[in-house]
Amino acid sequence: MLVSAQELHAAQASKSCLVFDCRFVLSDPASGYRDYLDAHIPGALYAHLDDDLSGPVTDSSGRHPLPAAEKFAEFLARSGWRPGTMLVAYDLADGSIAARLWWLMKYFGHDDVALLDGGFRAWQSEGFELQSGVVTTARTTPVSLTARADMAVSTADILDNIGDGGRVLVDVRASERFRGEVEPIDPVAGHIPGSLNFPFQLNLSATGCFKPIADVRERLTTLAGRHRPDEMIYMCGSGVTACHTLFAAELAGLKGSKLYAGSWSEWIRDPSRPVEP
Repeated sequence: MLVSAQELHAAQASKSCLVFDCRFVLSDPASGYRDYLDAHIPGALYAHLDDDLSGPVTDSSGRHPLPAAEKFAEFLARSGWRPGTMLVAYDLADGSIAARLWWLMKYFGHDDVALLDGGFRAWQSEGFELQSGVVTTARTTPVSLTARADMAVSTADILDNIGDGGRVLVDVRASERFRGEVEPIDPVAGHIPGSLNFPFQLNLSATGCFKPIADVRERLTTLAGRHRPDEMIYMCGSGVTACHTLFAAELAGLKGSKLYAGSWSEWIRDPSRPVEP
């Protein structure tokens, strides 16, 4: 699930994996691709959060709806992916964007996927070779993908079960956003009543690499309390960085947690839904 820069370098030499650069900045959606063109891991293809890892935004959706199976299959075919090919995703450092690609691969039934621990910065710090410009690859035939529907929950699911005590909704946004003190992205500040706050950065060391697995497991087990992993639902602003903590949970052996895909940006589309500051 998690590979080091050294391990990826060895795999690159043997051409045993397909690598995706997922660098993206919410405030400047074009910057990730510009940075990719400037320098990336050799052979890496670019995965754009808005265009490749999300579906179209609607009046009722959040900012990054899940892509339809056919659209995601087309993206993989365009990238030259085949079932059974190991896929490694990275972003600038912390994995908060790359984890969305990891989760989507799992969601659509393919487990041969990993994250680069520490991302592009970890590769750079090792002094490994970089490449610039566009990488081209031979297109493959799109495969039929089927979503694992039990991995995600809808806004209707949250409304039906809010406050029932049977499941735990965890918001991984920064604490000041959760508390409604600041809101740099969405038009409404605050959080869903009854949700807990666990910023995804708690999974990481100062370098952007994941903390030791035992540390991650202890924190997430304490967060869950008496609840099983499959009773945990993770959300964020738009269903992207929540995938980071889903990755951390699985890395720690706490499998079966779910994503609230619409997250905060979908919840606030309807002003009748309750909000706590």
